[in-house]
Amino acid sequence: MAEAEYNVSVPRLNSLLELDPYLKPFEKDFQRRYGLFEKQLTLLEEAEGGFDQFTRSYKSYGVHRMPDNSLVFKEWAPAAEALFLTGDFNGWDNFSHPYAKKDFGKWELHIPPKEDKTPAVAHNSKLKVVVHTRMGERLYRISPWAKYVTRHEKSVIYDWVHWDPPQPYIHKHPRPQKPRSLRIYESHVGIASPEGKVASYSNFTHNVLPRIKDLGYNCIQLMAIMEHAYYASFGYQVTSFFAASSRYGTPEELKELIDVAHSLGIIVLLDVVHSHASKNTEDGLNSFDGSDSCFFHSGPRGEHSLWDSRLFNYSGWEVLRFLLSNLRWWMEEYRFDGFRFDGVTSMLYHHHGIGSGFSGDYAEYFGLHVDEDSIVYLMLANHILHTLYQDCITIAEDVSGMPTLCRPVQEGGLGFDFRLAMAIPDKWIQILKEFKDEDWNMGNIVHTMSNRRYGEKCIAYAESHDQALVGDKTLAFWLMDKDMYTNMSALIPMNSVIDRGIQLHKMMRLLTHGLGGEGYLNFMGNEFGHPEWLDFPRVGNNESYHYARRQFNLVDMDHLRYRQLYAFDRDMNRTEDKYGWLAAPPAYISAKHEGDKVIVFERANVIFIFNFHPTNSYSNYRVAVGPPGKYKIKLDSDEIHYGGHGRLDHNTEFFTEPMEFSNLPNSMLVYIPCRTAIVLANEEIDYCY
Repeated sequence: MAEAEYNVSVPRLNSLLELDPYLKPFEKDFQRRYGLFEKQLTLLEEAEGGFDQFTRSYKSYGVHRMPDNSLVFKEWAPAAEALFLTGDFNGWDNFSHPYAKKDFGKWELHIPPKEDKTPAVAHNSKLKVVVHTRMGERLYRISPWAKYVTRHEKSVIYDWVHWDPPQPYIHKHPRPQKPRSLRIYESHVGIASPEGKVASYSNFTHNVLPRIKDLGYNCIQLMAIMEHAYYASFGYQVTSFFAASSRYGTPEELKELIDVAHSLGIIVLLDVVHSHASKNTEDGLNSFDGSDSCFFHSGPRGEHSLWDSRLFNYSGWEVLRFLLSNLRWWMEEYRFDGFRFDGVTSMLYHHHGIGSGFSGDYAEYFGLHVDEDSIVYLMLANHILHTLYQDCITIAEDVSGMPTLCRPVQEGGLGFDFRLAMAIPDKWIQILKEFKDEDWNMGNIVHTMSNRRYGEKCIAYAESHDQALVGDKTLAFWLMDKDMYTNMSALIPMNSVIDRGIQLHKMMRLLTHGLGGEGYLNFMGNEFGHPEWLDFPRVGNNESYHYARRQFNLVDMDHLRYRQLYAFDRDMNRTEDKYGWLAAPPAYISAKHEGDKVIVFERANVIFIFNFHPTNSYSNYRVAVGPPGKYKIKLDSDEIHYGGHGRLDHNTEFFTEPMEFSNLPNSMLVYIPCRTAIVLANEEIDYCY
């Protein structure tokens, strides 16, 4: 490493070191990372005219129709000996349309329009790139820049389909403003229906978006959109990076879905997979030009041993072009509002997180085991996205706890807006598996909820898609199991299993919502206590769709208790929308009482009180309060229409006394029934946040 790169000036590094002085010994690491980042930006300026132009490469690579209806095809295949285009348009002739070889491994082909001035390749017709290797092989490939690929029912391999509709979808609605509080509905289009089939973009637009709006979520995180040949991979083995999955419908139907979401004031994030790629060759990126490398590292560095997939070479110029343009494509063409980056831990370290416990020792986050090519790629991605799109949101899925992941690039950070608080769902599952209710440790729960890096925002969640995958089950099913099949009717009294399950389901989610982060996430269907687990059609389950669907019909039946959980989730979000605790600084925790099983905290001038005790209710229970005044109940998990027991009078007014308690100047006495959570707001405060 050149000495000059150690002396790079990181514009706001001092701010970072003031925030966390323990990072001071790693100052040179930050300087080196920032130096590499700056160097790439400078190279982009010099070689490509800046990142704006560079990240629009989807406008020149792949296939493009010119104003005169001629077509231009362009690929990067450095190891190829020759490239040809074949397809429906030329009767699948493998030699009639050769690409011309250009510099730096580029290939180009120009096809003039037909005599009637129409394009030589018709919309919706099939194409393939024929790659001749130096070893004399002839390979059939899909363009890495393909915008649409489909699979015939009887085929295993996907086909590249030329997508150039005569009437492309035109977006009607502007992007909504970036929300102050992020309430995310994590969704999978294919399972978003009670029917045993792959559901469509159109179904999601017409049947699911209205539910999401009603529930009070202001952001959708869409999984499994980038095309993936294997449905059961949950979208995480991507084969075509620029193609929206055709199993749910057309690109235009996805554009409509996002446009309608925008009309409802809901932003949409794409679950983007740039951490690895499918090993598929005929319909994937792997060995596109016949070589082991191309987009990936060759040899062991280019393989992920656990995921059985290929790993990108983030230092490669054309790889940066491909991946950064991919982000730009989803923002521009489909009008996504940001990204959840999958598998960031695997990107950050040469060991990919395999076999690493991550104790939190800072030495684990710096040094030779850190992949600085990946770090620079992520810094570039965040810098470019946030520069071009002011309201763009990026979320990192990282289990390692890498410091500065969510600090600005100008400080030497990686530039993400949020990280997923991945320890919280693991804690809930551990508690339900290992502890009786009376043994729940309030201090340990509170620690897990509040243990996050100061100044780095977290998305909290009680459960996501991960927790419901086959081999595990939803929180509701952990709580109530087989009783959900027979005892969820509101027409019969609750038995003890259902009563416990319904009360704890609400309390766990509200505690996570109020204390766990600066954003909240819920996986579709779990808001109403979806039973069972997720399992996609595969050989091992006889290709069954039984567990690859979301039973929204359960909420639509008046007599089932799923409606009660749905109503609580809706009102929890609406209460947050009014008081804005997710956008407020972290909570002040005034009580975590092990014997009483009580947790009390204050956030955004709102008081949260939780009584997890299975049997003990407390009258005249003193709780600490900051601002003095009159408080009233704004959310109560014990309300009858939430499946509670209706033990609290909502007309009650709670007045503070100037009696110091738990280091706060005021306190008040409340009644808090067993297994109940309440939210109290001060009637004398203007909560327009």
